[in-house]
Amino acid sequence: MKKIGVVITDGVGFRNFVLSDFLIKSQEQFEEVIVFSCLPESVYQNLNFKVKIVELEVFEESFYTWFFRKAKELAHLQKHKKDNFGITDNLNANYSKAKTPRGWTTRFLFPITSICNSENWILRWEKWQQLTFAKKNITKKYRKILKDFGPDVLFFTHQRPPFIAPLIHAAQKQKIKTASFIFSWDNLASKGRMAGSFDHYLVWSELMKKELLHFYTSIKENQVGVVGTPQFEPYILNRYGLDKLTFCSKFNLDLNKKTILFSCGDVSTSPNDTRYIEAIAEIIADGKLDEEVNFLVRTSPAETPERFNELAVKYPWISWNYPKWTQARSNHQENWSQRIPTVEDVSDLKSVLQYCDLCVNMLSTMSLDAMLFDKPVINTVFGNGINGLVNDQRFLNYAHIKKVLDSGAVTIAENEEELISAINQCLFTPDYKLNEQKGLLELQIGKPLEQTSKRIAQALRNC
Repeated sequence: MKKIGVVITDGVGFRNFVLSDFLIKSQEQFEEVIVFSCLPESVYQNLNFKVKIVELEVFEESFYTWFFRKAKELAHLQKHKKDNFGITDNLNANYSKAKTPRGWTTRFLFPITSICNSENWILRWEKWQQLTFAKKNITKKYRKILKDFGPDVLFFTHQRPPFIAPLIHAAQKQKIKTASFIFSWDNLASKGRMAGSFDHYLVWSELMKKELLHFYTSIKENQVGVVGTPQFEPYILNRYGLDKLTFCSKFNLDLNKKTILFSCGDVSTSPNDTRYIEAIAEIIADGKLDEEVNFLVRTSPAETPERFNELAVKYPWISWNYPKWTQARSNHQENWSQRIPTVEDVSDLKSVLQYCDLCVNMLSTMSLDAMLFDKPVINTVFGNGINGLVNDQRFLNYAHIKKVLDSGAVTIAENEEELISAINQCLFTPDYKLNEQKGLLELQIGKPLEQTSKRIAQALRNC
């Protein structure tokens, strides 16, 4: 039997790998399970897991580390921008006009990385990045921790956070095998480079495996395992969820009416959400739907709800689900990563999806969540760049979104009239896209939700 170290990088990783069955199943596969936490140790206090928790000191990037990381990420985007709108869009978003050292440096790096962006160049940028922190005290502390606990494999539950780079390097120097889970469905097709190179990679599906091998040509096929994702596993665990009467009472919903759910992104990814909420509220208030409904809004756990305060006052009959995530630590390089979900919120989310009749969102992963409960999905994209709204219609050209559109599993609403028609159709014939939804889920998730944690633990055991 081996020892495994599990690196929990953020609140979503905490939900996916701590609040699922992953740690339980890992204890069946390994002699010892050690959680190396980028979150405070205190967030694990109320969980009855017989695992060792090691709180890691927070790594803060120096300018030089940031410089080579930025060069690596820009080179990756430059290399893959051709015929990939999502990566091109992300590359353009990285261009800074700021009159600051980092703004000037980013502009300096653009022409350089437009040339120096082969896979060898990207790995060279990564090597230089590692040199900037290789002799730092925090890296030495990481090496000592790994030496003291002696894991046979170190599993990173997210491949992208920049603050894990010294820990990856420390594991490599200690000759510990590393593995990483590809965090989300859009990470490969539109995001920048990983924080480092790993020995093994776990992915959701064959589609994601194909994307990984395409964007990371130095990775070999035998390094990649298809395991599904624990992101959705709580939906089949009996310890989560509410009965319908309790759910309706908690969120002040009429038990006899159907419920429209609008699921928000955070303000950086979905700034038009307030417009969409107001549009649905006005549609309901003006009697433009074929039946009376409840309207429930779930905000993003990555932000606090202040930007919706005016809507809550203007439409007091809207029901709100503010995710119960707590801010575990402030003054962090990525403060959003320190927001931690509660067990109550996992139950709330499962119940919201189980009892809503229709899910509306702006091209969110929540579309997949809703489909797992056989609920119809509408994606709102009103913004076209010339109507005063942020241009979210551009996301329709992203590779992972194109697959959703090609599947026919969702209804796209580009204006209020299309939204009214789509809502009425979904309420009247909720299963009219059910076959298309099941096809999309098979493509994107790849494996059954049942035994997801067991498959991941077994894959790691075989590393």
